[in-house]
Amino acid sequence: MSPGSISKTMRTTAFKLSAIYLIIFSIFAIFLIVYISLNTQLLMTRQLNSTIVAEVRGLVEQYRSGGMAGLIKIIEERSRRPGASLYLITDSRGLYVAGNVAALPKWVLDERGAVEQTVTYQRLGENERKDNNAVVSVYEMFGGYRLLVGRDVGEREQFRKVVEQAFIVSAILMIVLAMLAWIFVSRKVLKRIEMITEASGNIMRGQLDERLPVTQAGDEFDRLSESLNTMLSRIEMLMRGLKEVSDNIAHDLKTPLTRLRNRVEVTLSSDQQDVESYRQALEQTLEESEALIRTFDALLRIARVEAKSTQIEKAPLDVGAIAADMAELYEPVAEDEGARLTWKADTGYMINGNRELISQALANLIDNAMKYAVRHAVEQRQETEADGTEPLQPHIHIAVSRKTISNNADKQDSLGLIILTVSDNGQGIAEEDRDRVLQRFVRLDKSRNQPGSGLGLSLVNAVASLHDAKIELGDNEPGLIFSICFPPLDEQ
Repeated sequence: MSPGSISKTMRTTAFKLSAIYLIIFSIFAIFLIVYISLNTQLLMTRQLNSTIVAEVRGLVEQYRSGGMAGLIKIIEERSRRPGASLYLITDSRGLYVAGNVAALPKWVLDERGAVEQTVTYQRLGENERKDNNAVVSVYEMFGGYRLLVGRDVGEREQFRKVVEQAFIVSAILMIVLAMLAWIFVSRKVLKRIEMITEASGNIMRGQLDERLPVTQAGDEFDRLSESLNTMLSRIEMLMRGLKEVSDNIAHDLKTPLTRLRNRVEVTLSSDQQDVESYRQALEQTLEESEALIRTFDALLRIARVEAKSTQIEKAPLDVGAIAADMAELYEPVAEDEGARLTWKADTGYMINGNRELISQALANLIDNAMKYAVRHAVEQRQETEADGTEPLQPHIHIAVSRKTISNNADKQDSLGLIILTVSDNGQGIAEEDRDRVLQRFVRLDKSRNQPGSGLGLSLVNAVASLHDAKIELGDNEPGLIFSICFPPLDEQ
């Protein structure tokens, strides 16, 4: 592996995490092993000292009751038993009398009570003269005799060696496990990261339909990928909308701008125009300019609503009250157009929304319904004049209701959507065109004889999206039923 590859590997998160885990577990393992070792040795030392003290007391009692002969007999008997116990009786000159200790340092017998440090000794009867370690206690008896009782600590030393070996094996095992963990993390996690990096690179190169991989594992990488994919879908939709808007603006606004320019050129090039002709040309130009300004204002409002601007404030609103106010406002307008406007909007249907935007959306729906209902009635009137049948009167109806939806066949969901409906008896919209009419600059009037820019229902769609509402288009037979389904205030 080259130095560059090693450096790159050491900078990865997988390597750093593996190193951190290795250090943490090593510190913990060292602390645990040292703690167990020290406490075990301390406990064993206390038990040895307690056993020796108890045995010395017992032997002293035997000495007091049976004399030196009885004590020597007990010592000889116990010395022949296998085990770690040590016994020695010496006379006043330090000469061996009884026991299983062949040799030990001279200073030991000069001590009184428990000897503080471990002493070396040679055991009686061993073929090889080797030094062993023991913990001893010395008791001075009458006549200068001394009694030594002790325990061999070879088992404790063996335990210490076992602990040292366990520590070495644990260290090696931790290093091996850390390497395996690093290899696993490198292969598993870094592969996922490389996949995300590759997909991100494709997106940056212009492939906006590319999405981050989701493995269905349900881990944090999948959750991150799903969130980013949702964001990318939103960005792709906005970019597509921007492209469509640009194309539609270039297509739909080119004609009025060209008409403005031609009218001004014709007016300026004519030598026979009077003041009234100039005034009329200027008035027509002003009307065209105002229509263009309204179109751009509508585009800006749609863009602001679709971006869910933080400047758009929401508050608890009564949809029924808003619908009643708008119906009363448009009722005289409908009468002037020869149409009938009715409504059924009770109060108490509360949502969280922006009153101005909802009112604007409802106004756009009423305008659309009235325009197409009146036009359809005019067309029907021309057909009925020939056969003498009664002409159709344009009718627009506004309603607010609450609808409970079901999420499964067995159980009714408690969510009651608030439905704002505007229906008419016009020519309606074909089912294949109902999704398309919500887009910008879409007009079903191919001749473009009717006034409008094709942005009214786009604004309605943007307002509905801002309020987490759904739009439904249905057949009124004849005419169209346009419904906006708002989530109620208590469910938001």
